Amino acid sequence: MRTNLLRTAVVAALALLLAGCAGSAGSANSAVQPDPASTAARTEPASGVRSKIASVKGARIAIYRNKEGAAHRTITSPNDYGATRVFLVERDEGEWLQVLLPIRPNGSKGWIKAADVTLTETSYRVEIDRGAYRFTVHDGDRVVRTGKVATGEAGTPTPPGHYFFTELVKPTGDGGAYGAYAFGLSGFSPVLKSFAGGPGQLAIHGTNSPSAIGTRASHGCVRVSNDDITWMAKNLAIGTPVVIKG
Repeated sequence: MRTNLLRTAVVAALALLLAGCAGSAGSANSAVQPDPASTAARTEPASGVRSKIASVKGARIAIYRNKEGAAHRTITSPNDYGATRVFLVERDEGEWLQVLLPIRPNGSKGWIKAADVTLTETSYRVEIDRGAYRFTVHDGDRVVRTGKVATGEAGTPTPPGHYFFTELVKPTGDGGAYGAYAFGLSGFSPVLKSFAGGPGQLAIHGTNSPSAIGTRASHGCVRVSNDDITWMAKNLAIGTPVVIKG
């Protein structure tokens, strides 16, 4: 069964989540509101290629470098933006799971105990082709949606890699520079170590400047049309894998 989109994060400033995808830090909205659709039941995805998503059961989870050693760090749940902590599972070895971690450096992995999480699955994945300025959503072997994107400018590029959605936020009002919705990603800007008080986290979000789609226009995040991000918010789960290439 596909995971729910979880409750959306209510935070003091949307800029704390994003790496600064808008033209300037001052263009961020001052608050976000919960998305009522985020807890709605989802239909069963098509069969085919599936990914496992691990949702943390308790208030924290121990992360191990390997299955034989001691825990080397603890990660809390919910995350800083109010969403239940999830990980994308890379390897399932029964009592142990190797997972992709939402920390620097991008692509970091660790081991967690399967008893500490609840496992669900999704057959959806998102691919971003930076060179073609295009996203494609796959449901198993089927392409279910595709469209144009804007990516990072030359000085603040969108880094290629393997990520996953960590939270969903809905900006207040018309959404401003971040559009109708924003999905936080598990990766971070390779250039901006902080932005507007936040950690330089990447995101996929809507926009109030659709003319910039198809160009390099952001500080590292991926912009899509408001129609496309609204479709994603209604159909894709927190934990959905995202591959950025090109």
